[in-house]
Amino acid sequence: MSDETSPTPIRVVLADDHPIYRDGLARTLVDAGGITVVGQASDGEEVVQLAIALTPDLVLLDLSMPKGGGLGALKQIRALPSPPHVAILTASEEQDDLVEAMRLGALGYVLKGVGADELVGLVRDLALGQPHVTPGLAGRLLVSMRGRAEAQKQDPLADLSRREEDILRLVAEGKSNREVGEILDIQEKTVKHYMTSILQKLHVRNRVEAAMLARAHPKV
Repeated sequence: MSDETSPTPIRVVLADDHPIYRDGLARTLVDAGGITVVGQASDGEEVVQLAIALTPDLVLLDLSMPKGGGLGALKQIRALPSPPHVAILTASEEQDDLVEAMRLGALGYVLKGVGADELVGLVRDLALGQPHVTPGLAGRLLVSMRGRAEAQKQDPLADLSRREEDILRLVAEGKSNREVGEILDIQEKTVKHYMTSILQKLHVRNRVEAAMLARAHPKV
């Protein structure tokens, strides 16, 4: 008998007000292995309560739901003391929805047309803190971000210190604050302090935008 233990399953909460789609999504994730759907919600209020009670690794939110919708739930979940990662899974390709979701702290924005195998891979990456925006929408977001950066300065990374560049490089690789702290041998709260400074210097709203900006400027 092997002494090796299986990796801890990724714990996911799903929120969508269409039960047939939600149930099918749950089966797809569970059948792939290594993922457990610990809760399902049909509205914004319910998913916030599940996020608090179940402490999942990842919450997948639809935007169009009753009782606050996905964006309302996203705002409340990201305000929790130790929030899970949250990704939007939606049919909406509206740039305003994308920008607002990123502003509120979504780690990912995925369109519902994605294939099952790709979605499973994205869920695994997102649960580990790897940001993702559907490629077509990512292009729009980068254009918007670059426009803001060019209006401020040609090199948006010029004001970063060497330590801030190191931290941003690791964040762009999908590392969490805790992992960044372990790699650089600094405390997690120190990483959070640096991230606040980085976001201010880059004039971006969250770590996803910071990571995308870093990838667009290979200096880091």
